Amino acid sequence: MEFLYEYGLFFAKTITFVIAIIAVVAVVASSAIKQNSKKGELEVTDLSEQFDEVEQELTHHLLSKEQVKQKEKDDKKKAKETAKADKKSVKEGSVKQKSRVFVLEFNGSIDAKEVSGLREEITAVLSVATPDDEVFVKVESGGGMVHGYGLASSQLDRIRQQGIPLTVSVDKVAASGGYMMACVANKIISAPFAIVGSIGVIAQVPNFNKLLKKNDIEFEQFTAGEFKRTVTMFGENTEKGREKFTEELEETHVLFKDFVSEHRPSLDISNVATGEHWFGTKAKELGLVDQIQTSDDYLQQANKTNKVIAIKYVVKKGLAEKFSKAASMSVDRVFSNLWQKNRIFPS
Repeated sequence: MEFLYEYGLFFAKTITFVIAIIAVVAVVASSAIKQNSKKGELEVTDLSEQFDEVEQELTHHLLSKEQVKQKEKDDKKKAKETAKADKKSVKEGSVKQKSRVFVLEFNGSIDAKEVSGLREEITAVLSVATPDDEVFVKVESGGGMVHGYGLASSQLDRIRQQGIPLTVSVDKVAASGGYMMACVANKIISAPFAIVGSIGVIAQVPNFNKLLKKNDIEFEQFTAGEFKRTVTMFGENTEKGREKFTEELEETHVLFKDFVSEHRPSLDISNVATGEHWFGTKAKELGLVDQIQTSDDYLQQANKTNKVIAIKYVVKKGLAEKFSKAASMSVDRVFSNLWQKNRIFPS
């Protein structure tokens, strides 16, 4: 009887708590669903300021107290002279703005869904950038769907169309659709061991038709148009369908090669459009990239003569998502606490 009492008490507590949590989550989720779309915001980071702070901190550690004091005096003097010169320029109407390097990042997935954020970032940059500035894009992607990466490449091309210098950096990988994006740039830099290239097209479709036949399962598919569906996962694929599917892949490959050739006319496209990929050093020999250098080194050098600014479009998690995660963690904790407190079941 004591066991049943303890078990019933434990069960009642648990059910009550879970029902309360589910009710609150349902209300919050319902409210969130009514929102038509998630709104994001731009995060602007002054990388020049970060570079300068790191340099200053390290310098202070390396210098003696006397040297630090002298450096601080020199810095203050230099700052006063700069402010005085700026004030004079304003009076004379000859203010010249320091050139800027806008830094964007694209870490692409198979469907290139990150293009939605890239679009917002580029739109923001184009609203203020001039031909004296530069857009620097870190691309990291092994490729994916043609239409997704085609759109991502078109977004980068917007920068070129405005006459703003575009540099793409490849620290790890820019293959297939990733290279489709990279080739749009005026200049491509690559780390020595970054993977570059893979100018080719691939499609893989598993077929379970034999398995279905073995288990006496029929598969029926209805289409209008001879080539509405060329190959399928469950139907019996025909040779004619395979030929058509291969023909479509070849057409896509031709479009890919033409796109790369248009943006990098000096490339021997027949030599590099074999679907192969290469490390950065070899890619430079083949003309796929222009310079062997990491993004960190490039930006640190750019900071000496330009203002470096990172732009990122961020969609923050909604209340429903945050609450659901918190509720889930709370339920786990409650179950754990009740289990330890009641110890109904033997260990």
